[in-house]
Amino acid sequence: MKIKCPKCDKIAELGDDFSYVKCSNCSLDISYGEYVKLIAYKDARYSDVLGDYTKDTSGTTSGTLDDW
Repeated sequence: MKIKCPKCDKIAELGDDFSYVKCSNCSLDISYGEYVKLIAYKDARYSDVLGDYTKDTSGTTSGTLDDW
């Protein structure tokens, strides 16, 4: 699947099993989890997506992206 590269904003490749993101333009090669974090850091509109990667949020408060 083609997605936007978080590093150079060109087209990157997302693995069919969502295991990697690769960009031939800037040589980015990261996991999908790392990709989500990069996108969230670049654009605050996506920061709530990081909550999907926490195991248990009971008893916690929302923090900043630096807390992740």
